[in-house]
Amino acid sequence: MNATVHPIGAQRTPSLEPMMQLVAADLNHVNAVILERMQSEVALIPELAGHLIAGGGKRMRPMLTLASAALLDYGGTRHHKLAAAVEFIHTATLLHDDVVDGSGLRRGKRTANIIWGNPASVLVGDFLFSRSFELMVEDGSLRVLKILSRASSVIAEGEVDQLTAQRRVETGEDHYLEIIQAKTAALFAAACRIAAVVAERGEAAELALDAYGRNLGIAFQLIDDAIDYASDADTMGKGVGDDFRDGKVTLPVILAFARGSDEDRRFWREAIEGGRNGDEDLAKAIGLLRASGAIDDSLARARTYGQRAIDALGPFPAGKAKAALVEAVEFAISRAY
Repeated sequence: MNATVHPIGAQRTPSLEPMMQLVAADLNHVNAVILERMQSEVALIPELAGHLIAGGGKRMRPMLTLASAALLDYGGTRHHKLAAAVEFIHTATLLHDDVVDGSGLRRGKRTANIIWGNPASVLVGDFLFSRSFELMVEDGSLRVLKILSRASSVIAEGEVDQLTAQRRVETGEDHYLEIIQAKTAALFAAACRIAAVVAERGEAAELALDAYGRNLGIAFQLIDDAIDYASDADTMGKGVGDDFRDGKVTLPVILAFARGSDEDRRFWREAIEGGRNGDEDLAKAIGLLRASGAIDDSLARARTYGQRAIDALGPFPAGKAKAALVEAVEFAISRAY
């Protein structure tokens, strides 16, 4: 019997459990590759990499590679190394992001840059990027190499673009969406798309899985940006209001600034430029976001992109893999509730 596919908004608690069960055996192989390839004779490398890799992450991106392969009935093993490459790319970007942002918490634990310092974090991130490319080359597919290498460069472009937009409250919604498509959605899309390459299912399947991953990634980041103002440190695994204090112009801020009075806009300008970032200022910011409907509308936008991700799975047959991929979208959205 096919698993039931639930539309976004159903009254239940979505979970990654169906996907985890679907890919459990494959994920064990991926974890073995990760453990093997993060080793080095330089002891600090596996120590620092292991701190983040074993730090409680859900392995969502490599699981998407594995689940997409299951959706296509792929019976080989190439996706194990490629899923590990995806995780290494993601981990490397986290190490670099924490240095850039000066973050102190990641998944509820002290960040590597706080423990070992910025230089070590940057260099171990470089090591993991290099390992990911070794795994891509070992796969032997120029198509896979093109997809993942392009995603890596797009992620870097997105991070630099975000840096240039930081503390610029006039950043528009279109620019913001360009940033998150690059820094977050590109890897989601590539992680799913490469499954169609190894399964030799053609361009139509590639594009459908790319669209699924891309829209899921946008929804995922929209939720992250909203809950920075609407959740707590225990839930998020990072400090509340980090984006606010870092001067990041995310969709909730863009909407609240556009809808605010002259006085409200003055506050946002001062806050984002770094002049007002204390606890009282954060409380005022949250109040303005709620009063303007900016958080609710950001969450609604995330649900729209989530539905687009689900719709992209339309060409594929119903079954456990498809249901798990649908529920992964619902899980990403439900983190805000």
